[in-house]
Amino acid sequence: MTTTEPRLLRQPPAFARDRMVQTWLVVKALSDAGDAIFTIAFAWTAVQIASPAVAGLVIAAGTVPRAVVLLIGGAYADRGNARRLMVIFNALRIVVLVAVAIWCLATPPTVALLLIASVAFGLCDAFFEPAAGTMPRQLVAPADLPAYSALSQTLSRLGTMAGSAAGGFLVAMFGITGSAAINTLTYTIVIVFIVLWMRPRFALPRASTEQSVLRGVADGFRHLRTERATRTLVIALSGLNLAVGPAIAIGIPLQATAYGWGAGAVGIFEALVGGGAMIGALAVVKWRPRHEARGAFMALIVQGAGIVALGIGSPVVVGAGALVIGLTAGFASALLSATFAATAAPDFLGRLGSILRLGDDCLMPAAMAAFGALAGILPLWTPFALYGGVMALLMIVPLSNPAFRKMTLRAPEPDDGAPAMP
Repeated sequence: MTTTEPRLLRQPPAFARDRMVQTWLVVKALSDAGDAIFTIAFAWTAVQIASPAVAGLVIAAGTVPRAVVLLIGGAYADRGNARRLMVIFNALRIVVLVAVAIWCLATPPTVALLLIASVAFGLCDAFFEPAAGTMPRQLVAPADLPAYSALSQTLSRLGTMAGSAAGGFLVAMFGITGSAAINTLTYTIVIVFIVLWMRPRFALPRASTEQSVLRGVADGFRHLRTERATRTLVIALSGLNLAVGPAIAIGIPLQATAYGWGAGAVGIFEALVGGGAMIGALAVVKWRPRHEARGAFMALIVQGAGIVALGIGSPVVVGAGALVIGLTAGFASALLSATFAATAAPDFLGRLGSILRLGDDCLMPAAMAAFGALAGILPLWTPFALYGGVMALLMIVPLSNPAFRKMTLRAPEPDDGAPAMP
């Protein structure tokens, strides 16, 4: 863990009365809704003008440049002004959206246009996301990070769900041009809020600007080699979705097909996961364990059991497993995100967040392919049992780490002789 602490600039109010942070989370959720609307319009347009294979390539094109540049974006987030980076790359997103809208007003969309837009968004994400990932530590005290993470995830899910629900109707009425205009509006609101209202309360120490950016990226990996607890946390967070992602995305449709439950059942099960995740995250706002990391990893052991339950050929058991997965995912994700933000070295937050995101992006395709391959050659319950069992067993690794067992983000009591956390 780091010995360098952020410098207090101004004392934040209690989280329940923190109007700036609460408004920021609402604005961010509004942007997520705009992203969901444009994503549906983008995918629909790609499918209409290209073959399925080409459409898939266009939609996924942004992931490659994002993966290539993400670590560099993390290095810049650690050495520069995160607010400035967020404004710049949101403005560049607006440029891309306006260009798409103007083109599509003048002439029908083309594969080349969509491909360029996808790549441009991927590059913007590579710089925006690491910068945004450092903001929680700049806005709230460590003791409030679990509540911040829980409320952020809940509102983000609500925004994405609302945008997805509206996206299909909006693209039918206004096409990709109208969807781009709506997303432009949401990005503009984000920029205005950041410029006029968002003010950090904690100044994070900055990485050296004297060394090259690539050297800064290498320093991020060297930091992981020397910080055992941080390394364990990054590895654990990188693998959170590798078991549950394939089980939900591939496993549930396979179960519904095998037992003839129909596509409606798939929607119900996935809604249980999403609804459970929101409830689990909101629970952290009102209640959280004394030792956040330990409570989160124990919840993920229960999630492993929920994944196993998805493989049982009963819709009631599968539904219960889906709800358990959602509850534990929302609960654990909020706690672990807060733990990561509070305990990672503040001058490495951008780079460590990029490494974490990159690990998930790179390993998920392999996890999906392996699940499908196992389902094709073994009884259908087998990949659920393997993925859920392995996930539960892997949680023993962080739980065996004394630093995680005793870690707490709560401020010490005033009379216990310990200095209060900033």
